[in-house]
Amino acid sequence: MFYRPSEGHGLPHNPFNAIVTPRPIGWISTRGPQGDNLAPYSFFNAAAYAPPQVTFASTGLKDSVTNIRASGVFAVNIVAAAMLHPMSETSAALPPGMDEFAHAGVAKAECTTIPCPRVDGAPATLECEVVDILTLRGADNFLVIGEVVGIHLRDDCLRDGRFDVTAYQPLARMGYRDYAVVREVFELKRPNEA
Repeated sequence: MFYRPSEGHGLPHNPFNAIVTPRPIGWISTRGPQGDNLAPYSFFNAAAYAPPQVTFASTGLKDSVTNIRASGVFAVNIVAAAMLHPMSETSAALPPGMDEFAHAGVAKAECTTIPCPRVDGAPATLECEVVDILTLRGADNFLVIGEVVGIHLRDDCLRDGRFDVTAYQPLARMGYRDYAVVREVFELKRPNEA
């Protein structure tokens, strides 16, 4: 099968999200003029090492992007498998100003380097200052780029000096309404590595 996205795929469901998988979930927390916000984004990833930077994309001008424009900061909370249902609850379309932390029963803590809430108990949280917000092609598509200025790591996820993802089992987004959990990892050295 071949199709041009501009002409449609002819399938019952759009396969694009199922092709680009698994995708990490950035559980983005923000604070804005109307209060705190928490929302999951599966178009999220790390983008650079030095300085460390992350990106996430929003389809639609949502509270997260509005708050980030106003404050210049946001936090990325990493989602453990055990957080599936609260994370999903925060994807609900709620009225502006309604606190998703409270709606989903998610414990909140303050960030250290930025004036922003974070998910208390998340395996890791990346505190970010905005580098840029780009308008992408299409209707209301935005790409947010942030520099990581502070990192919280849950102590039980540190093993032998490494951040061990099997300690919390990251949740990943697949296509359609599907998710995956990382339970197993393996190491493979690059060519010419000792």
